[in-house]
Amino acid sequence: MAHALPRLFSRRFCQPAALPRSLNSTSRTSFRTSIRNSPSPASRRGYASGNPNSSPLKVWPFVGIALAGSGAYALMVKSRVEMPPTTEQIAAPKKDTPTFSPSSVTVLFVLGGPGAGKGTQCANLVRDYKFTHLSAGDLLRAEQDREGSEFGDLIKSYIKDGKIVPMEVTVQLLENAMTEVVEKDKDHKGKFLIDGFPRKMDQALKFEETVCPSKFVLFFDCPEEEMQRRLLERGKTSGRSDDNAESIKKRFKTFVETSMPVVEYFEGQNRVVKVLATKTPDEVYKETREKLEQRLGKNF
Repeated sequence: MAHALPRLFSRRFCQPAALPRSLNSTSRTSFRTSIRNSPSPASRRGYASGNPNSSPLKVWPFVGIALAGSGAYALMVKSRVEMPPTTEQIAAPKKDTPTFSPSSVTVLFVLGGPGAGKGTQCANLVRDYKFTHLSAGDLLRAEQDREGSEFGDLIKSYIKDGKIVPMEVTVQLLENAMTEVVEKDKDHKGKFLIDGFPRKMDQALKFEETVCPSKFVLFFDCPEEEMQRRLLERGKTSGRSDDNAESIKKRFKTFVETSMPVVEYFEGQNRVVKVLATKTPDEVYKETREKLEQRLGKNF
């Protein structure tokens, strides 16, 4: 059957046309001559290649389609080249064990809404208890401005829109900073306050799985109205692109929807130290020290 169709088409269309039986010999000769002299199917089609009588107007539509297709393909390639890196491109290889052991490295996650005073309290703890303060936001802002950074544009766009930067980027920046500190310590130990992280559950799980399990979350609880007032005041001198009313509103929404479930998750494991952050900075710090001593001991 596979060869039947070609033979069928060759018999019907490729052989000379049958001559009518009613024609006499002279008429039959004339008929054959007319067949030979009649224009071929190709010449009757104006768009056939190589036909001098073909109309150029009938060729241009096909040329136009080809050019349009080429242009669209070029634009598609260009847009793919200019696209920011995706999380698939930055995913780190899986690890069987975390990089650091909690017996030698102490990690406290420091959470609170934007403007809750996390940075101020972390600075106090660094001064008095020799913690290393790692701000996820500061690391990301430094990386976005680092010359030659592969993910600078990606980070800028996420921060501007008040969105959470892909966790692969943030976790790797934190691990790099911790490694630098631990390697410099003679005992290869370290105490870290990780400020503004984790902001989503997948970040928390990824960090504890691959970098180091945390002791607990230090959560500074502050009403939204107070945080907004503080941020707008800070925005007058901070120079930060996200200290404006529009970005602040987006950041509040993101915190409530994504970060509060993290606090609730750790609270369910009795791994949250909550501090009311509406008082003066000194009063907040006094309460912070008292609660950390209860959890970690006097000489934490």
